[in-house]
Amino acid sequence: MSERKRAEFRGSADNRLIADDFCPDNKSAMNRPAALFMHGGGQTRHSWRGAAQQFTALGMRALSLDARGHGDSDWVEDKNYSAFAFRDDLRVVADELTQQHAGQAPILIGASMGGISAMLAQVDGNGRTGKPWFTAIILVDITPRMTSTGVDKILGFMTRNVEKGFASVEEAADVIAAYLPNRPRPRNNEGLRKNLRQRDDGRWYWHWDPAFVNGKRAIETSAEERQRRLLDATARIDVPTLLVRGSKSELVSQEAVEEFQTLVPHAKFVDVTDAGHMVAGDKNDVFASAVMQFLTENVLRAVSAR
Repeated sequence: MSERKRAEFRGSADNRLIADDFCPDNKSAMNRPAALFMHGGGQTRHSWRGAAQQFTALGMRALSLDARGHGDSDWVEDKNYSAFAFRDDLRVVADELTQQHAGQAPILIGASMGGISAMLAQVDGNGRTGKPWFTAIILVDITPRMTSTGVDKILGFMTRNVEKGFASVEEAADVIAAYLPNRPRPRNNEGLRKNLRQRDDGRWYWHWDPAFVNGKRAIETSAEERQRRLLDATARIDVPTLLVRGSKSELVSQEAVEEFQTLVPHAKFVDVTDAGHMVAGDKNDVFASAVMQFLTENVLRAVSAR
């Protein structure tokens, strides 16, 4: 059994970062690496809740983090939501978890934006403790090179209602259903409420800072420079790595997968059938099973042998 607690970290700009913290009822979890889940752009920590809870079955502590400007974490005053700002926050949290877990760096599970942050972190290979930033890296439907049509589709969806919001939670659910026509619609909208916030005008808005997509230092700032540095950083990854792709992904092509495998020849690869970019949301059981098997075979056995 595991209990969900609320954890708080401070980011690279002393910004408050909130996480759901799932820890098994055994002290040995603190002597193993923690699993740190980083969501994609425009999502919140709640998108990982099901997967994080399952990871505690491996005797691991699992944390799902709200990135800066998302969910319950601070909206930063300078509106810096560049890929490098998310990377810097991730490094600070990774260092703290390494110290909390007897020198064991966390295992990073990053979807889309969260995976970009993890790849960029490799530009400088070690954290403050002298240890690698991560014990292992799991990238969820993200590679250094992304299709422009996929990026445009995702950003188009995110920006369409960012200023005007929605008249109701049901209206937001209709927009999501139109964007993800192949995903079964949830029976109720309680989960969606966690990704929205109601303002004084009575309308519902995405639970993230609009400056994330339309500010001067938004996620897409200097995309060309970001990609160059992503390619360079990815080639430096020397810890166990797994790439999980949705077979119907609009963002990661087969060519991008092959390029990634050239850059990181030791990486494992799983293609999840009938899943799109939101792999865990589309096929959470298949996703969690693949990742847990990878960790058991490639990471946790080595940790236990130390």
